[in-house]
Amino acid sequence: MEKNLPQQIHLYHEGASSALNREEIAAYLRKKLGKVKVKLQSSLVADYLSHFSEDKRAKETDNLARRLAGIKIRRWGGNSPPFSEPLKGEIEYEKRYLHRPSAKPAGILYDGFRLQNIFSGLIPEEELNPGHLHLLFTNQLFGTWDEDDRRYHARTSVYGLPAIISTTGIVEAPARPREFYLLRQRYDILSKGDAAILELKERFKGRFIDYDDDRLSEVVKGYSLQALFFHLTGDPFCGDKSCRLYNAHWQEELIAAQVGGSCELCPFHEEILSKHKT
Repeated sequence: MEKNLPQQIHLYHEGASSALNREEIAAYLRKKLGKVKVKLQSSLVADYLSHFSEDKRAKETDNLARRLAGIKIRRWGGNSPPFSEPLKGEIEYEKRYLHRPSAKPAGILYDGFRLQNIFSGLIPEEELNPGHLHLLFTNQLFGTWDEDDRRYHARTSVYGLPAIISTTGIVEAPARPREFYLLRQRYDILSKGDAAILELKERFKGRFIDYDDDRLSEVVKGYSLQALFFHLTGDPFCGDKSCRLYNAHWQEELIAAQVGGSCELCPFHEEILSKHKT
């Protein structure tokens, strides 16, 4: 069952890459959607915690930190449980970065749907309805479980309430060109170390999105449209490789759809959006 366009879209900054220009994304969505209000907001976590007294805020921070530490993926595959009871040091680690999310290292993998569930509980009750679309931009890397190969895979986004788009995931989840991995393997054998990574990045420059990439905002515009179509139809993706809704598994596919494509949306999805706008 299709829904109407949301009355308001909320864009949260939860420590996403400094290369991400939320004002540019907001302007794009306003132009694309017409009457829909787009609101730039700061951290959803910080806003949630700001409503409590000092004592209550400390308890809520402890609770959030424990929950976040508890959804860290310890084993990406296999039959053993991917989670375990978090250690005190892990909880303290999460507490430090709840107040400074932009400083958080990007290498830890979290369960994407459990992360979404935590963030959903922070949204004001009056905004938990189809009139609001919540988009949260983060540097946290998250993944989802794949039953086919029985392992976790890093993802660029999870859609729903809220939609979460990871700038780290955009860099790490879609695969880079095959030749990149073959050469990296060869360099590892030769023990080239960090110099090899710099050499590889220069050699394949432009063929994948990197951290602090000046194309990042353009890419996130497309992922924001995917979040919108999930809200509207329950299906965020398209099989047309030139459509911004294309579910890219390779960096070069992502760049073609979001940066170098011949169209914004394919005719089919453009028509759907036009019908919702009228």
